[in-house]
Amino acid sequence: MTTVYEQQAPPVPIVRRSPAPLLPAVLWAGAAAVVALWWQNTGSVVGTAGRLTGAGRIAGLLCGYACAVLVGLMARVPLLERRIGSDRVARWHAMAGRYTVCLLIAHIALTIAGYAAQDRVSLVHETLTVVLDYPEMIKATLGTVILFAVGVTSMRAVRRRTRHEFWYYVHLLTYAAVFLAFGHQLALGAEFAGNPLAQGVWYALYVGVAALVVWFRILAPVRLNLRHRLRVEAVHQEARGVWSVVVQGRRLDELGAEPGQFFRWRFLADGLRWTSTPYSLSAPPRPTRLRITVKALGDHSTSVALLRPGTRVWAEGPYGSLTADRRTTGKSLLIAAGVGITPLRALFETLPGEVTLLYRARSADDLALGGELEAIARWRGARVLYALNGSDGSRPRLTPGALHGAVPALADHDVFLCGPPGFAEDMYEALRAAGIPDRRIHHESFEL
Repeated sequence: MTTVYEQQAPPVPIVRRSPAPLLPAVLWAGAAAVVALWWQNTGSVVGTAGRLTGAGRIAGLLCGYACAVLVGLMARVPLLERRIGSDRVARWHAMAGRYTVCLLIAHIALTIAGYAAQDRVSLVHETLTVVLDYPEMIKATLGTVILFAVGVTSMRAVRRRTRHEFWYYVHLLTYAAVFLAFGHQLALGAEFAGNPLAQGVWYALYVGVAALVVWFRILAPVRLNLRHRLRVEAVHQEARGVWSVVVQGRRLDELGAEPGQFFRWRFLADGLRWTSTPYSLSAPPRPTRLRITVKALGDHSTSVALLRPGTRVWAEGPYGSLTADRRTTGKSLLIAAGVGITPLRALFETLPGEVTLLYRARSADDLALGGELEAIARWRGARVLYALNGSDGSRPRLTPGALHGAVPALADHDVFLCGPPGFAEDMYEALRAAGIPDRRIHHESFEL
């Protein structure tokens, strides 16, 4: 059964510049300020012990700063999630995590080695002395162990072999690790001793990111769900293994959700209540209804098909930057594969200007929301193109030449791209080879 939403005239979007180029510059400026703090509070560095200890102090300061950045990137701040994109923020968070663990290892190794050289004792003896006798070090050691555990479970090879729920809840321990390690930074950091300004700035940094987490990850979702009272209204099968879930609620227009965005959904039903999963809106949001479309790819997505009307829903969002704001021209090409059709179906209905949709699937039976797409195309005078496997199973070649042949004046289009990672990478390369500049290829991955 296909659920057809009433169609509305495409709005005229307000194109806003992304703050993506600015944020890394700000973060690197903060790192430079941390190094300057060490420089200001460091006299002459003499001997091997002094050099090792000095390098350990720099690594420790940068690690403390990186911990704050790590937590800030986990806070789901709307400015980042909606203007920069959740996938890019997630990549930055992963990169910050790698930097943090490397700096932590360097801080421990260099500091212990420097102290051991200074005291003329073994590394084992110095390690025990630091951990057991120095203030705040037992808590810091526990935080270090937790942070290493988070780092190990975040490694791609490990994460592939563990359930998402296990990774998610271990990842949340990052907050505990940062809290446990904070005290020793001020208790033992020579840069903070007798320097109230440095102490105040450090406290402000950590209290600031803690406030972001409390507000955007706890208070804002609680307010959203108490205010809008989301429940499952209906579940419909759209194609083989693909289901749409219509969620009803109150005053949903106040959410500020846009076509192309997604929420993190937690369905309060047996087997689903402990998992929060990102699913895109597959239709423009309405004042009393939202809709998502889910392909059965795992335990959670398969169980979505069994949801009953009336099931309570806990949602967080909206997130994502794959919206009409990213347009730079009056023509748009939407390229979807698999369940990547969901955000692009919503955009297909609402994007102003000339719009073409290219939909890649194995067969006609795998086309989700096909009836809606055809209806929208007729209503707005747009085109829908399908790239299906041949009768012998051969895959269509979406080469630069094929794209130029299918879409006249291809170079004048913005391209919105959504699909499995391999498909998205291949299409990105084909689009670049076809002459589409990077700034006009808009892609957001939901492998978070």
